[in-house]
Amino acid sequence: MELTKEQQALLDGEKGETMAKVMQTLVRYGEVFGADKMVPVTNEYGHLVLSFGLTFLGPVFDLYQKLIDDGCLAGQKFTCDPRPYDPKVPQNPLQKAVAKAVFGKQKKYEAQLEKLGILNDDSYTCTCYLDEIGNTPKQGDVLSWAESSAVVYANSVLGARCNRNSGIIELFGSVAGYVPHFGLLTDEGRKADWIVELKTESLPDAQLLGSAIGMKVMEDVPYVKGLDRFLGNELDDKAKTYLKDFGAATASNGAVGLYHIDGLTPEAKEQGEALIKENAKVYVIDEAELQRVKDSYPCIWKNPDAKPQLCFLGCPHMTLEQLIDWTKKVEAGLREAGNEKVLVPTVFTSSMPVIKAFRQTEYAARLEKTGVVVSYICPLMYMDNPLCKTMNVITSSNKLRTYTSSRYYSNEEILNILTKEGK
Repeated sequence: MELTKEQQALLDGEKGETMAKVMQTLVRYGEVFGADKMVPVTNEYGHLVLSFGLTFLGPVFDLYQKLIDDGCLAGQKFTCDPRPYDPKVPQNPLQKAVAKAVFGKQKKYEAQLEKLGILNDDSYTCTCYLDEIGNTPKQGDVLSWAESSAVVYANSVLGARCNRNSGIIELFGSVAGYVPHFGLLTDEGRKADWIVELKTESLPDAQLLGSAIGMKVMEDVPYVKGLDRFLGNELDDKAKTYLKDFGAATASNGAVGLYHIDGLTPEAKEQGEALIKENAKVYVIDEAELQRVKDSYPCIWKNPDAKPQLCFLGCPHMTLEQLIDWTKKVEAGLREAGNEKVLVPTVFTSSMPVIKAFRQTEYAARLEKTGVVVSYICPLMYMDNPLCKTMNVITSSNKLRTYTSSRYYSNEEILNILTKEGK
């Protein structure tokens, strides 16, 4: 790997042994993947995927403390994934006690994050790229991130450049200020291996479409044709919200770090089909294929016919528009069914900046009347509680379904369960 004088100096220990080890780790990581050089991290802010003080992560916290003690702090302020615990989210006393034990190092860890350079106390979210949070990379920015749903959004919707890193590697990249140049940082690595031809009659559920593509292409880059028929050719709030959930499903149900939407996403609009590699594979998606994918999802509840005990919406975190839209839908569904409150305990998750903006609208009080709780929590971390894993949780998030025991339903099915059926 070719290094600049500045990079070689870091590797040689110019800024101390610990920084040299950070640089050495990044160089070795790059060499494994055939990187030809190291390039500067150019985004204004970093982002950390590790947001939870799990008791058994002692070695990680020791590593963070070593960085702090030796002055190896992040060269940029950063945001962080959502917190793992919120007392407002429904839990019985025993579940709460176990959660406090499982995440027993949360306060100590957040104190470390403050010293490392977290942006502020409201910076805990997986949707750091939303306007309300402010960590929105520009096209061409080089990032050092690991959160899969944020990486795929930044690469695809914003046109930034970032590989799917690990949690420690992303921090090291921010500390050193450099990342190895390979994969999705290169022009060739951003070309599409697959052509996805969408032949549905209407806009598919974002999470279901993303799931189908993710499971088919895995870590490859798809070029999707036909989605612009429904989303148009401008990245407005509707399109960005759809692609947020779509991308999260491609990244979790497969390992997609970048997708192109014909006529819509930045590089597809600029380069068109020149982004497609020769001999790219083709995947055709129609209503029958989407139904096949949905029917393939396993239900791992002990009793598949059991009544849902909890519903989570917002993985990734919901946008302000989604909170308002879901408020209207829940109100209308309850009114139509003659019910006053949702029939299943329900939590909408979002970032604190978005929640604060939501509270300034009339819809916050209206949603509260329906019985829905709004929280900053990470649903995945909630389900990591051993006593919560066995709960019958429903969701419209294919990411949450993939990583936990929760059961997937489409948004329309979820709304019906919450307001009319309760089962």
